[in-house]
Amino acid sequence: MYWSKALHIIFVTSWFAGLFYLPRIFVNLAMAPVDSIAERERLLLMAGKLYRFMTPLGVLAVGLGMWLWLGYGYSGGWLDAKIALVALLIGYHWYCGRLLAAFAAGRNMHSHTWFRVFNEVPVVLLAAVVILVVLKPF
Repeated sequence: MYWSKALHIIFVTSWFAGLFYLPRIFVNLAMAPVDSIAERERLLLMAGKLYRFMTPLGVLAVGLGMWLWLGYGYSGGWLDAKIALVALLIGYHWYCGRLLAAFAAGRNMHSHTWFRVFNEVPVVLLAAVVILVVLKPF
């Protein structure tokens, strides 16, 4: 079970690295001048590769989390809250994919300021999840 826990932490950390960095690439894409085709294509390539890399990391993180849940038989309000936050993170990940597709199609509707705020969402969710897991407040 210790291996499962260690791998879960590794995959969660790796997934979050992508969740933190991908919206930062979106900030740069939103700031790229319209006539800067090479910069835009480079950023889109980076974002696409990152999204394809972080998706299986998220799947493995969630899968191992479920394995731990079933193996240890955790329960309680803190776990219900954590599962809800993980569901929000999965939705955030999915929405990042939609935003990437919009950029690729030239249909981005958000400013770089919006993406700067959007970039903070996983930070807040990570803090909440860690507090729930460590403190188990309810």
